[in-house]
This record gives sequence, C-alpha cells and structure tokens, in this order.
Amino acid sequence: MAKPAVEFIAQGNKLHLVYRPEIRNIEQLRRDLDEGKSVTLKGTYQLSKAHLLKGRVKRDPNDWRDDDGEMRFVVAKAKGNYFVFDPAVLNVDVPVMVARNSMPTWKWFTAEERTSVMRRLAELRPTRIVIGGDLGDAIPVTEYEKLIAQFPSPHEMRLYVQSRLAVVFREITDAVVDAGARLEKYVGKRVTVKPKNLAQPFRKLEISKYEFLHANLLAMLKNNVGIPERQWQAQILDIVRLLNPKYIAVFPSVTIKDSLTGGHRQLDFMLVDVNGNADVIEIKKPFKARIVTSAKYRDNHVPHRELVGTVMQVEKYLFHLERWGTSGEDALTKRYWAQLPPDFKLRIVNPCGLIIMGRDDDLTTEQKGDFEMYRRQHKKLTDVITYDDLLRRLERVLMQLKADR
Repeated sequence: MAKPAVEFIAQGNKLHLVYRPEIRNIEQLRRDLDEGKSVTLKGTYQLSKAHLLKGRVKRDPNDWRDDDGEMRFVVAKAKGNYFVFDPAVLNVDVPVMVARNSMPTWKWFTAEERTSVMRRLAELRPTRIVIGGDLGDAIPVTEYEKLIAQFPSPHEMRLYVQSRLAVVFREITDAVVDAGARLEKYVGKRVTVKPKNLAQPFRKLEISKYEFLHANLLAMLKNNVGIPERQWQAQILDIVRLLNPKYIAVFPSVTIKDSLTGGHRQLDFMLVDVNGNADVIEIKKPFKARIVTSAKYRDNHVPHRELVGTVMQVEKYLFHLERWGTSGEDALTKRYWAQLPPDFKLRIVNPCGLIIMGRDDDLTTEQKGDFEMYRRQHKKLTDVITYDDLLRRLERVLMQLKADR
C-alpha cells in the first residue's frame, strides 16, 4: 500500500512531518529551502529550512540524501501530554495542540481543494485548538474526525454557488432546477452531528414542576368554594404563566381610559409579554361560571349568559385599550416602569383576551361541540379556556416530558 504524501510521526519529544512529494520536484524544493525560501505544502503547511530535521540538513546543496525521497520537518514539540505546533507551520494566530497519544493524519489539517482546516477553525476565534487528551477544552478525537469529515466537498461548493445564483436566476428565466433544495438535501445527508439535548438536564425538574401544578389544580377544583377569589386568581395566574412563559409580568386592577365616555374602566388583570405587548385576562371561579345551557334553543345548546357576558366584557376592554393607542402605551409604561426591565416599553398592538372559567367534564358531546363552535367564533380576539382544558394541557405536557420527546 502506497504511503501518504504527508505523514506525522512522533519521535521522542518532537512531532515530525514526513513529506513524500508526488508531483513536485523534490530537488527544487530542497534548493528553495537552502536559499532561505519558505515552501507551502498541501496549501496548509508553511515550512522553512529551520524546520528540517537536524542531521539530515547538509551545508552542501548537492548533498541531499534522504531515504526513499522523503523530507522530514519538525513541526511540533512536546509540552506535557501534548504536542504544541509551531505557529508559523500552520500559519494561525491561536495555539494548536494535539495529544501525544493520538495519531494525527494529514486529514486532520487539510480538507479537499487544499483547504487548511486549522485556518478555517481559527477564523472562529477560539482561545486555542486542542485535539484529544484530558484538558477541559479538548475536542475528543472521535468528535474532531466527525467534524473534519463534514468539511464542504467540491460538489457541495458547486451546489452552494448554484443555490446563490438561483435566487435571482429563477426569477428572471424559466430555469426549473431548485438548486437550494438540492443543496439542502445534500448537506442533510452529510451532516451527522447530533444536536445537543438542551432540555435533558432540566427534564426531571420540569416533570416535578408540572406534577406539582397538576396536583394543586386538582386540589383547588375539589375545594374551590373554600378558597378566596383573589387567592384563586393568583394561583391560576401562576399556572397560566408557567404554561405560557412568554408572559413576564401581570398587573392587577389596571385602570384604562373609556374611549367613548371619557371615563375609566378597570381590568381585573393585564398580562405583559417579553416584547411589551399587553393582553387582558379574566378569571372566574368554576362554580360561578357555567358554559352552555342544558336545555336547547332551536336544537342548539346556546352559550350561557355568564359566558356571553364575560366575553363581551373582555372584548370591550380590548376595544377601549386599543383605542387608547400611543397615549395609553405611554401612560401604562410610566405607571409600571419600576416593575419592568430597564428601558422597557408597554405596547398596545392588537391586544388579545384570555378567559378562564367553567368546567366541561360534565358536558355531553353535543354540548361540547356547540361550545367549541362558539369559542372558535371569538378566538381571534378572545380565547376561552375551561379548567378542564388547563388540566388536559398539564397532563399532555407531562406525557411528553415523561416520554422524553
């Protein structure tokens, strides 16, 4: 089996680069080195006469006798458990270290089309590049070899160029090839890195959290008469915010301007999301709020007046809130600035309503269907959620977490 053109061999405290020219004239390389010139090998290694292995360098330029036409260069020296490369060899401005017990090959340093792997990695500005060994920032050898295996091939580069050109070219011609899709498909086959599971370290904690919320909501529903309304609302708000983490603040008893009379109205609660957008939430204790009638009116279970009245109330709040506009944004921001992040502005942009009321566990299939039809009619403005909806959401989140999905 033919030996590679570039091979690395550890000799005591030094790492040698053994070069076996395939096409280049070795005599010309020797003359260039002897004249003080540096040479570039494989588009990766910058080498000079100073790197030649001592003992093989002869002062007489005509006396170059290397075994089998090989040239040896000292490219790295040992420091502890690592070989540290001469920065001039790899032409990078960050330290490059490889474990002494590893077996580097030319593929660690040179990608296709004579691309220097280390120069591409150094452009990402790491403090240093460490391969193998037990240092905290070391890249395991197996992971590093997976990384270099995914450097773009010439075919991938052609697909990339085609996809960039196709963005404009397909708009003005009848070209039918979707170069972007071809690139995506090709890269999808080559890239095998498994993404880090960011949720895994928190999964047990999340399961405990949702089990706690589920158990507390069940207990509240069994004893809802004995819980004061303000306490009930505060606990339901906690559940809502944990299920909808986009909300970062909630303000009770918010006074807003009545755009029709010039007077004022008071929201029970105003939610604020991460972008400053204000929404309205109304929470009714379950025993006080019925959803649809048991009897039929013209063969339909119609929404109970408590549901209709609550939806009307919330949608009026939304109407007045939106008409308040920028002056309302300024007023609310000024009022609540101390309870919000620095330089945070409250915004009134198509606010939405959320109503939590009633139970649906004792409704017939027909009643549930009529209720679903009613709440979907209002969903663009106001979402109506029953307490059984909340229970189901908690249960399904738990199912997904426990199934590790």
